[in-house]
Amino acid sequence: MNDRYETATIHGLEDASGWSPIRKRFGVQAFGVNAWRVANAGDRILPEHDEIPSGHEELYVVVAGHATFTADDDVVDAPTGTIVFVRDPAVKRGAVAREPGTTVLAVGGKPGAAYLPRSWELQVGTLLDDAQHVKAKRLLTEALGRYEDNAGVLYNLACAEALLGEKDEALGHLRQAVAEHPSYAEYAREDGDLSSIRDDPRFVAIVGAA
Repeated sequence: MNDRYETATIHGLEDASGWSPIRKRFGVQAFGVNAWRVANAGDRILPEHDEIPSGHEELYVVVAGHATFTADDDVVDAPTGTIVFVRDPAVKRGAVAREPGTTVLAVGGKPGAAYLPRSWELQVGTLLDDAQHVKAKRLLTEALGRYEDNAGVLYNLACAEALLGEKDEALGHLRQAVAEHPSYAEYAREDGDLSSIRDDPRFVAIVGAA
């Protein structure tokens, strides 16, 4: 490792899901950057989404294979080397591979603002689904205050604590999450990860009745 620069390959960083966590690997602070690869033609390489919560503009580059992008109602044929720049965060975008091994590099950030990463890159949903609750709690605790969407970290931390039977801690972090982002109240009412605290009167006071 050199203090001034580092190198890696997209393939070398890739995990089992096809995600190459470039930003996390290098600790990039100025912008978000990641890559995704799928094995088969027809696989979805980018889920349909918008960037309204983040305000990010995003640039995508097809670095291998061939993809079909959608941007709202428009369809974009995207062979290797194609660049798709989505300026408006409200545009719903996504991509499907047309060839096996299609790989897309994505770069994003909010114009005029200092970059902060978003908590999706923690991938704690997989840990919670695999009952790795202690590991998820540790990861989320370490992440507090480091991500732009801190409410999401707090909410997932509440889920991990509820699954661990740590009722008071879970309710405290859920209260903070809802205070920062009121829409989490609606999610909490139906979230199975919070079942162990749903009958507590404090839960109803935080999220309201279903």
